[in-house]
Amino acid sequence: MPIPWTMYQTEARWADQFVLVNTEKSVPGDASSDPGTVPLEEAVRIVRSIAHKTGTETIPTDEADGRTLSESIYALADLPGFERATMDGFAIISSDTSDALTSPCILTLTGSVTKGLSTVSAISHGQAVSIQTGGKLPDGADTIVQAENCLVQGDTITIKHPVSPGVNITRRDEDFRKGEPVYPAGWILRPQDIAVLASIGKIRVKVRKKPVIGIISTGRELVPSESIPKSGEVREVNSYLVTAFCKRQGAIPVRYGIIRDDAEELTKLIEQASQECDAIIVSGGSSRDEHDITAKVIHKLGKVYTEGISFAPEKRTTIGQIDSVLVIGLPGHPSATFMVLTLVVIHLLQAMKGSPNQQVYRKFVKLTDNLHASRDSDRYIRVTITDDQATPVFGKAGLIHMLSQSDGIVKIPAGGRGFSVGDRVEVMIW
Repeated sequence: MPIPWTMYQTEARWADQFVLVNTEKSVPGDASSDPGTVPLEEAVRIVRSIAHKTGTETIPTDEADGRTLSESIYALADLPGFERATMDGFAIISSDTSDALTSPCILTLTGSVTKGLSTVSAISHGQAVSIQTGGKLPDGADTIVQAENCLVQGDTITIKHPVSPGVNITRRDEDFRKGEPVYPAGWILRPQDIAVLASIGKIRVKVRKKPVIGIISTGRELVPSESIPKSGEVREVNSYLVTAFCKRQGAIPVRYGIIRDDAEELTKLIEQASQECDAIIVSGGSSRDEHDITAKVIHKLGKVYTEGISFAPEKRTTIGQIDSVLVIGLPGHPSATFMVLTLVVIHLLQAMKGSPNQQVYRKFVKLTDNLHASRDSDRYIRVTITDDQATPVFGKAGLIHMLSQSDGIVKIPAGGRGFSVGDRVEVMIW
């Protein structure tokens, strides 16, 4: 039977172990005051509270993998809809065998049932019907006896042990009862869910539209990825990273190109994107120097809620709003960008699709090194996983190879003892 709706939020697939946050709809703090730096939990709350949900559309069920339901699904009828055999044998009336230990039960074979076909629709006392797995139980029969548990001689079978009712049978409503909830609104459909929907005759479903995410890269040192960088220049990669991440999370990315730390150009581009997109992600414009233009532009056009997230290592991140469009300014380094995408932006995309929480895959493995805790902030450390072991991935700022070498992250709560070699730790898998 399906999981009761009241239990959905405790099911493992809705993991919130890494970011415990009250995601109820609420108004963020006054954006006119100094936004400063906020804890990760507060950043997630802000994102979820101001992210607007996308519209809905109805699509064929076989095209709905990965999409978020905007309607609750109920069984339209009992499923499978009839009593059927769960293994090959003989359909009988169980009470005929009640005295089989002292007086063997001899029954007359009156026909056969295969999947979808039957030569008999009902039986009476003293009768039996040969039946295949999946076959419809004849009226009157209430159990299936396996062939190896009886003696077959011509058109009779002999049973020497009593058989209980309901054995080797699936009831007509054992999968679903008519009107029973199958999936709630907000459920992210998986391949196995598509099969379930097809089984109840739901061939079209109402889902949230994919959010459209505008992507802007900033940095005077950036050149297109297809270019050959000159001395001091680097290829722009964040738009590719953010694009792939958005697609993986069921969003539609739109890339607007590179801005070379020009506030006026960024203003024009954000104004355009805010008219065409559901949310905007700007990478590289959030820093601690005169090139920190993202927050300035958002403040000019709308509201700024925070300019930093206080987890270690700290990631300079701007969160703001222009009309109903949420804007997030990410750090420029791809490794740091990916961390913020995984811990914050995923909540934006899920909230816009109407999903209650982020979908996280977790694994418990042994540490190969010590990880100390920070006194004031949670730490998030990249690790690579080999067999049952997690090895921390450390590196200097600016090294991009850390992306390819890490499989996930470990959260180290602030103010604790940290973790020691051999400790089993929870890893959030990328």
